[in-house]
Amino acid sequence: MAWGALLVWQLWAVTGILVLLLVLLLGLHRIRRDPNSSGHKERSSSNLAEEEEGHNMLAKKEIESDKEEVNNDETGEEVNATGNEEDKHHANEEDGGHNVKRHLGSLLEERIQLPVLDLDKGCSVIMDLMDKLIPIFGQGLSKSFYPVPQQAIGVGSAFEGWSPSAQDLVYHVLVPLSPPPGHAFHLELDAAGVLQRNCCVRVELLCTCTREQLGEDMLCFLHHSEEELRRKQDPSLLHILCTGTYLDVEKTVHWFYRSVRVAWLLLPQSRHWHLMLQPSSRSCRFQLSRDQESFTAEVIFGVQQGDSDIFVGSQSTEAGIPSTTWLETYAVAEAKFFRHISMQAPHDSWHCKCLQLLSRILVGVGFSSYALKTVVMHLLSTVPLTQWCRKDFWRRMRDTLKYLRCSLDTKLLNHFVIGNKRFPMEISLPSDFRVAEAPNLFQHLASNPDAHMKAMQEYVHLLHQLKQMLV
Repeated sequence: MAWGALLVWQLWAVTGILVLLLVLLLGLHRIRRDPNSSGHKERSSSNLAEEEEGHNMLAKKEIESDKEEVNNDETGEEVNATGNEEDKHHANEEDGGHNVKRHLGSLLEERIQLPVLDLDKGCSVIMDLMDKLIPIFGQGLSKSFYPVPQQAIGVGSAFEGWSPSAQDLVYHVLVPLSPPPGHAFHLELDAAGVLQRNCCVRVELLCTCTREQLGEDMLCFLHHSEEELRRKQDPSLLHILCTGTYLDVEKTVHWFYRSVRVAWLLLPQSRHWHLMLQPSSRSCRFQLSRDQESFTAEVIFGVQQGDSDIFVGSQSTEAGIPSTTWLETYAVAEAKFFRHISMQAPHDSWHCKCLQLLSRILVGVGFSSYALKTVVMHLLSTVPLTQWCRKDFWRRMRDTLKYLRCSLDTKLLNHFVIGNKRFPMEISLPSDFRVAEAPNLFQHLASNPDAHMKAMQEYVHLLHQLKQMLV
């Protein structure tokens, strides 16, 4: 009886298993026939996840490919081979690879966050202030023989349309100075017949007897006694802002500081803005602030070379420079070049963003941002402006790095304004500038191996920083 009971229990167990198998088979058959079943949804979600992962892998390969291209640029090799092989591989896969290649500029834009700068507003505020200061200067100088300030000119990165960062942004302004009545400026360059950076501004007294005969209230400095001049007329420029017969930079800056303090109280801006002057020996630096807004400006003074866009300015590049030395500056011509490019280029040109990105990386590297700007200006004059749009962003970045590396290897980077026959004719230069031999901005690298090694290390660091931003 025990064996019989066990046999009956086993029969029921086998029967239950068979019934369970039948139910599972029926359920599987229903799942296959019903496209809206949960099992199908789970499978579809899994497939979508796999596809998304595949697209992410493709994007990662594209980024790695472009990083490899930058490395190839370092050794002067062609950069297209790796990319072409990967393109062929992706072409046999899903269409997502093509989309990644097509929108590489968008991927870079997402990974490289450029600071949002409202340069137009800052430029407008600073220039509006200068436009109101200059007339007040003119009114106060009508009876004196100080230099006559002319309309200010915006120069430097902010007025060119780019800047490394929003922090420590300085708006640079050049104020041309004209000689007062009865005076003349003569520029004396260091080497005869050759344009050099260093210059002295010699002040010469002119005869004004004709003006005196016409009834103008001015005595001739050359043909009246010193005692009469001292009693009836303000002293000449030679006696107030000159050292010897040369216009003194530091005396000129100090005079401008004193004049700004007085003129500021007469301006309508003084009721809404706060002006803080920051002392400097060769420029006038000030901060203009209101509520949460703040703008820093630096004013340098310049004497024009003839009727050209080349000046000798008060800016300083090294310590210990004599106060009677003025330095040749091409800032006005370069600012006009960028405005010329902006007028000719498509509205969506990214040439300023390319320069802004690389110069932002240079902050803290030690590499000359002016050298980088010179490279970009050379490329702007050779690469068609229609090829600086967003879709060409990465190519122009590579071109810039390639040009810079080649210049470091050869220790040769030609000046962009002097000796450049491609420089726009619309910008006025001295007659011998375009035919002169272009100065080499990397001349110091050719004569100093340690400086060249340091520059190469800084270039490698620049590439490393760029790759970190891409990753």
